[in-house]
Formats: sequence, structure tokens, C-alpha cells
Amino acid sequence: MGELKKVQRPKGTSDLLPEELERWHFLEKRAREVFERYQFSEIRTPLFEHYEVFARTVGNSSDIVVKEMYDFYDKGERHIALRPEGTASIVRAFVENKLFGPEHRKPYKVYYMGPMFRYERPQAGRLRQFHQLGVEVFGSDNPATDVEIIAMLMDFFQFLGLKKIKLVINSLGDKEIRVSYREALISFLEQHASNLSQDSQRRLHENPLRVLDSKNKKDKEIVAGAPSILDYLNEESSQYFKTVTQMLDKLEIAYEVDPNMVRGLDYYNHTIFEVMSSVFDGAQTTIAAGGRYNELVEYFGGPETPGIGFGIGCERLLLTMDAEKIVIPAKKPLDVYIVTMGEETNLESLKLVQAIRQAGYSVERDFLNRKAKAQFKTADKMQARLIITIGENELADGVANVKNAKKCKEVSVPLQQMYKDFTEIYRKLVR
Repeated sequence: MGELKKVQRPKGTSDLLPEELERWHFLEKRAREVFERYQFSEIRTPLFEHYEVFARTVGNSSDIVVKEMYDFYDKGERHIALRPEGTASIVRAFVENKLFGPEHRKPYKVYYMGPMFRYERPQAGRLRQFHQLGVEVFGSDNPATDVEIIAMLMDFFQFLGLKKIKLVINSLGDKEIRVSYREALISFLEQHASNLSQDSQRRLHENPLRVLDSKNKKDKEIVAGAPSILDYLNEESSQYFKTVTQMLDKLEIAYEVDPNMVRGLDYYNHTIFEVMSSVFDGAQTTIAAGGRYNELVEYFGGPETPGIGFGIGCERLLLTMDAEKIVIPAKKPLDVYIVTMGEETNLESLKLVQAIRQAGYSVERDFLNRKAKAQFKTADKMQARLIITIGENELADGVANVKNAKKCKEVSVPLQQMYKDFTEIYRKLVR
């Protein structure tokens, strides 16, 4: 075999090293605490699905399908796609596993976390393999459910310590309203077609609502004069949206209504929302988004079942936390470090480490036969509460020296007592 050339990770991916993962664990732990307080349970679906799961539900004209989907044919000639978002997979799982059955509690509430994949230009907070936290609720068309998950999302961000954020909401009405509004929007945009960006010209007839979400400066100027979807809501949709805003007011959750806000996926209707951060030089950056989708379960062959959910981009959220200087709690200090001196102590140290771990404490020892001074430095760096020293003399006498690292209080303890009741020893010395 020839020499292996230097191999690097694929563009748009990242290695999450142990030090970095402490931040991720903090984020995930906080999410679980908040979501489970609202009686959500975790669900996990495959990283890849049949292509149609996304192409037909996300929308054949969406940027995800047109530009960004990682898809391929496997050895069985099945058309497969890496998941670009979470909702479609979870709706598929909800239907396939008959989670709509009478034995399951309604509404059915789940959360997920894990990697997603989109082929796009990598930049800060936007990778080709990125991570999402999200929730989905099935079986309730009560506006209170919309408000509950919005409240949960804001609780989560407050729990993390975010302050420079705002909630933006809108309504897309029902299917019939979207058809009427789509026609009115196309009619308006056609008058300005030559001045639209190339992407917006492509979207004009394929997915005109996405033109409203364009980041292009000229497009923004044009859509500022576009008709508002709120003017096209029928009485039922208008009342639904009014109820949502009244409930948000009742809970004293601040929000803005943006009639030009849309979602990039075809399956949304009624309430949609985004949470934006202004921490990056005042620019509004979306860190979470979601909405209602009342026809998606039926589309997958399930019974008529309303649904709603949201997704959070983890990389972007972590950047936002860094920008707001949110301090991640320090890792728990090490309970015990064992300093070994002499080859004869190797076996006894191994036995003692395992005994202390089985008693429920975190412990580390030296494996490199370093001098005692270097081992004590390591114990100090790891903030060990207790330092146990075993040398050849201690081993011969059947004892170990145990020291409280902060108080410098040291005692000699019989090894048999350490094995018999380490907890008592630890409590006496650490209190």
C-alpha cells in the first residue's frame, strides 16, 4: 500500500471535540429539561429517508429540493435522501407507527435533536451537516397549542439566558386562502419581474411566497409594496389568528406581526413564527422557526390530524449565546485523583480506581509512570477534591495517604477501609 495522503473532513462539516461538546451537552440538557416539563418525549428517526418523503412534502420548488438536498440511489436502486429537516421524517414515523391510535395520548407531543444535511455555501452558523433541536405536536387544532409551544420556545431561550431576541408571527391562512393570495402575489410581482433577482424570477411562478422572504436589497424594496396575506384571510382564519394573538397578550409574551414573513416549506398553514436575535451588529438573525401544518399527516396516508412544531439551528444558537456572552457552567470537578509511585503500585491503584468508581465517584490516575510532582500538577489542573497517594512504603503497610486538595488536610487510611466504605471517608474529608 502506498502512503496515505492527508485526509481532511468534508467541506461544510465540523469535528465536535470534547471541549466543544461541553457546550452542546449544556444546550441539549437545557432543552430536555424544558421540553419534558411541557410533557414532550424524545423521538429519533433515521438520518436518511426515501427521497419522496422530502421532495413531495417540503415542496419540489423549494430551495431545499432544487439546490440543497443530498440524494443518491443505493445498491437496491432506491432513491434515498439525507434528511434536510426534521418534520417530514417525524410525520412519516407518526403515521407508519400508528401513533394516532387510541392507545396513545392526545395531543401526541415529541421532541428531537440531531444532524441534518443541506448542500449550501458553508458560513458561520450554517454548515452542510448541521444540527437541529425541534418539537412536533399532533392531534390538536386548538390555538392554545400554538401558543403553548411558542411559550415553551421562549421559556427555553430565557432558560439559556438569551435577552436580545424577539418573536415574530404571521398567518398563512388555509389552503384556499393561499391559492387566492398566490394569484394576487404573482400578479403584483409580474409587474416588477425584470427588476427582481434571478432567484426571485425563478420563484415567481414556482413558489412566489418565497420572494417575500428574499434577502436581496432590490427584492425587499419591491415586496414592501406587495399585498398582505392578512388581507386575504377568511373569517375562520382571521379569528384563529386573532385568538393566537390574544393568548400571547394574556401570557404577556411580546411579539411583532410581519405580514411578509413566510416559511420556505410548502406544508405550512395558519400560524407561523420565528424568533430572531439582534446580537450580531443589530442584524436580525433567525435562530428558531416553526408553524402549523394541518394536512401533512393525511398526506402520508394517516387520518386527518392537525400538527404544529418548530426547529432550532443549534450551531447558530450557540453562536448567539457566545455573542451574548452566556457562560456555560463549569464541568464538575474531579472527585479523586490517585498519585502512584513505583511499578509495584500499578495493580493496587487499578483496583482502587475501580472500587471508587463503583462507589459512585469520578476518579482518574496516572498511567505514564510520571514523577509525583507532575501527577500533583495534573490533579490540580483537574480540580480534584481528594488526592490519594500510594507509594511502595504505603503499599507495604496496607495504607494510602488521602488529602483534601483545598484544605491540605492529609490522613493515612487503611486500604481495606477504602474498599469497605469510601463514601464515609470522602464525606469526612470533603465537607
